[in-house]
Amino acid sequence: MATKAPRNDIDETRLRVSAPESEAVGVPAVLNALKISVEQMGVVRSVQSLVRINQKDGFDCPGCAWPEEDKRHIAEFCENGAKAVADEATLRRIGPDFFAAHSVDELRGHDDWWLGQQGRLTDPMILDEGATHYRPIGWDEALDIIAEELRSLDDPDEAIFYTSGRASNESAFLYQLLVRGLGTNNLPDCSNMCHESSGSALTETLGIGKGTVSIEDIHRADLLIVAGQNPGTNHPRMLSALEKAKHNGATIIAVNPLPEAGLMHFNNPQTPRGVILGGTKLADDFVQIRAGGDQGLFQAIGKHLLEVAADDPEVLDRAFIEMHTSGFEDYAAAVAAVPWAELEAATGLDEQRLRGIAERVRASRATIVCWAMGLTQHKHSVPTLRDVVNVLLLQGNIGREGAGVCPVRGHSNVQGDRTVGIYEKPPVAFLEALDREFDFTAPRAHGYDTVAAIRAMRDGRARFFMGLGGNFVSATPDTAVVEEAMSRVGLSVQVSTKLNRSHVVTGRRAIILPTLGRTDRDRRGGKEQRVTVEDSMGAVHASRGRLAPPKDDLLSETAIIAQLCARVFAGRDGAPRADWGALEADYAQIRGHISRVIPGFEDYEKRVDKGQTFYLPNGPRDARLFRTATGRAMFTANTLEYPRIPEGRLLLQTLRSHDQYNTTIYGKDDRYRGIHNGRRVVLIHPDDIADAGFADGDIVDLVSEWAGPRGVEERRAEAFRLVSYDTPRRNAAAYYPETNVLVPLDSVADVSGTPTSKAVIVRLERRA
Repeated sequence: MATKAPRNDIDETRLRVSAPESEAVGVPAVLNALKISVEQMGVVRSVQSLVRINQKDGFDCPGCAWPEEDKRHIAEFCENGAKAVADEATLRRIGPDFFAAHSVDELRGHDDWWLGQQGRLTDPMILDEGATHYRPIGWDEALDIIAEELRSLDDPDEAIFYTSGRASNESAFLYQLLVRGLGTNNLPDCSNMCHESSGSALTETLGIGKGTVSIEDIHRADLLIVAGQNPGTNHPRMLSALEKAKHNGATIIAVNPLPEAGLMHFNNPQTPRGVILGGTKLADDFVQIRAGGDQGLFQAIGKHLLEVAADDPEVLDRAFIEMHTSGFEDYAAAVAAVPWAELEAATGLDEQRLRGIAERVRASRATIVCWAMGLTQHKHSVPTLRDVVNVLLLQGNIGREGAGVCPVRGHSNVQGDRTVGIYEKPPVAFLEALDREFDFTAPRAHGYDTVAAIRAMRDGRARFFMGLGGNFVSATPDTAVVEEAMSRVGLSVQVSTKLNRSHVVTGRRAIILPTLGRTDRDRRGGKEQRVTVEDSMGAVHASRGRLAPPKDDLLSETAIIAQLCARVFAGRDGAPRADWGALEADYAQIRGHISRVIPGFEDYEKRVDKGQTFYLPNGPRDARLFRTATGRAMFTANTLEYPRIPEGRLLLQTLRSHDQYNTTIYGKDDRYRGIHNGRRVVLIHPDDIADAGFADGDIVDLVSEWAGPRGVEERRAEAFRLVSYDTPRRNAAAYYPETNVLVPLDSVADVSGTPTSKAVIVRLERRA
């Protein structure tokens, strides 16, 4: 029996603030996970689901991409993983009756939490041009309309195909083939808004756009620097790996503007130590850096290491530098020229403190740097990450056990999607292999990334939008611009499991295609199908859902795309050649194509049998091979950059609450930060509240200011409660998607084009 969905949106008047927590997980996390699971799935379905998460014969968690060890716990999931499963495997349903009862205008007035709580989509729906309500439509008719729209385009570049990171390797590979067979590379994805800066910096300096460590390296590291990341909320299973490293003797440095409970102290609920004996202190050193000051920190570390190396040559790995790197002299000269006073200004830390941190790096035998959005969503994110690489290269910490770079990906298969071709700037070698396999010529011109796609829709250069999962409207910056841009599209299509804002902010016509989720049984071609995913460390494994689908005739993402390919390419000259029906009926045949197109996937089917995991080739990690412009790992000389905050203004970073994963909001709380029953808060140092003439608890509007090419532009987010919090002076934080409206579309990172969601200049205005 379906569980009841809430009738009302979040009531911000009931918001309550308590002291932040100083430790994470433990029994409260277990109880909260069970509470949400039972509310959404009931007791029996909860048990059926939770025991199969991340198991070798089960399904991959639809949450984050943190890897599993070969030996699994019976409960191989975290609190937020359980929430993600409960959200997808909910017993709540949305069918035609729901859409008949609720107009699109009414739905648009609800908040993101309410929309997501209504349940699983069960039937294809269409919003006709000028209509007030969605109406049901048959699968064949819906797919015919989409195919007809694509075949009628004057130019393939008029179509945009977005992808979230939860698509499987199989569906993502077919999706990119559909797009390239149509004749465009317009494949924006969630990576564009998150780790694109990582990919840009690492490809340039190390020759691969991924991390270079394995889960075993984390356990064996001597020093772990976790910067701009909150694993206690965003990747809670990482805490177990950090705990193991700690017990093996590792030192952990946490670098973040906010003190996050998960990095301070971990109560592992799967061990007696965590439940009874007080858990494990993780961070040996909490470095409360100013937002955007991380480049200054890593330049300071490099500067100190080079200075002490003058008297102690053992500090640097000279053999590695000479044999495997280029650009060392230019880098050394650049950091030597940066005054310590400038590094202090960038970081908010004094020289003695900076040198103390660098001494920990000096003493380490094997160092890993982990990071997430706190480093990737600034204008100078790519130079920052180049300087992270510089520090590691100084001591030979690439291609060594227990050492390397570790960008921690969010979505469960965002890295796999990129590996199998979801990229607007595909490598020529990949396109050539695709051409050979499918007997066509894929387009070579680069396509739109996420920001360029929004501009194209805004400017009338795109008339078709398709989203394979995700919530494009809520995930992207500059909400008002995005909503206006989407309204100009002729047809918008969403392939989704749950209702979200992208279903109610639409093109002139809109189609919803409900689909199977990661937890659902996928039976096609007379047998149960499995899919594969790639974790954050480049390891590939299988995933097979076991639960009965919300409706018997639901199609998987893979089946939807295969059927679209058959319709779009029928009789089309120059189209990819494949047996689309066979690919729909047997995903192993898709994996066969992948194995012949992408190096590293040889014997794909055998290597994922029986829950096996295999690592994809990684030149820097495997053999210290670097496919860069010089054929070596590249030191780079980077000008120091950091945010300059005008007088009377604050630097705002957007972030998640604990009851949230990206734009999916599971609940109303952020208990580790002491926020309950509400989301419209802004966390600010108490002295900054007083200096602005306000008091803790006042309700204000946030107004962002951005100096663009047309002068200073302002954007407003209304009715936020001020909450005194331990932040660096003149730094503030608030939740997205509520504050995405403040992020200018054209304010992006250099090189990568990632929106600068961690660096928004704002002022506070008293609420009228």
